[in-house]
Amino acid sequence: MRWGRTYFAVQAVAGALWWAAVFASPVVRDVTLGGLDPVAVAVFDIPLFVVASFVAAFGMRCAAIVSTGWTGVVAIALAVYATVTTEAGWGAVTMAAATLGCVVALCLVMLGRVPTAWIIRGPFAFRPAAIRATAATNVASTFRQIVVFWGLFLVVIPLIVAAVEQRWAIALPFPAFAGSVGGVVLLAASILGLSSAFVMSTLGSGTPLPSAMPNRLVIAGPYRWVRNPMALSGIVQGAAVGVMLSSWVVIGYAIAGSLLWNYVIRPLEESDLEQRFGEVFRQYRETVRCWIPRAPASFPLIHR
Repeated sequence: MRWGRTYFAVQAVAGALWWAAVFASPVVRDVTLGGLDPVAVAVFDIPLFVVASFVAAFGMRCAAIVSTGWTGVVAIALAVYATVTTEAGWGAVTMAAATLGCVVALCLVMLGRVPTAWIIRGPFAFRPAAIRATAATNVASTFRQIVVFWGLFLVVIPLIVAAVEQRWAIALPFPAFAGSVGGVVLLAASILGLSSAFVMSTLGSGTPLPSAMPNRLVIAGPYRWVRNPMALSGIVQGAAVGVMLSSWVVIGYAIAGSLLWNYVIRPLEESDLEQRFGEVFRQYRETVRCWIPRAPASFPLIHR
């Protein structure tokens, strides 16, 4: 709860400073509010955002709910306004980030934690794959997953994000060689992802999908170098696509995905693996790094 209250305190101070800058600087007013009347906006935003955040910092749950709800409404309104007018793009980005922070802080204030376990419920619950499936079936299923996930997260979403970034006039210049560098990095990361998927589906008697997870702990190929090669591949792929599109927002999207994976998905996945594989997985976790590869020769082979 303390961290949630701290967030609201910081947000209250930041909001007060931002409003001071809005009325003192035409530049700040233009990039964050565009042609909106600052006085009309301030009449609602100062009490519902700044004051409510300040009160929420003292643990008042109603104030935290008001601040979070209002922040979300403003974020949506500014996003629509920026899309229609191409103004106030930076304001929309700022309020979108503030909304995410508010939601996390509200969970901490109301529940004392962020309820991440809901992610693995229903169709996303961790379940071992059917053992009767052949290696060929697992490989085919895995690569179907890759087509869907890569198509959505590395093509469709980045293109939409980059288009919105241009529409909101918040794009920043990239060096001329950025596209070529991004392409090389994307290719290397894709090779890592494909090889990891192949090893997982042939040796693990399952797929990377939570609803059909491997029945055997895989410690071969890229998994001898790093514990999460597919996640590492996906994060690097996302950043590379951002560089190719000259989009800092897409790069931020990839970084956000890495934080989500590391702090939300990974602990749940590793808890499941520890329950199923016990000491073998604990030894693997202690020997092989999570994100930074280490040469296999530097540690003993682990029984799998």
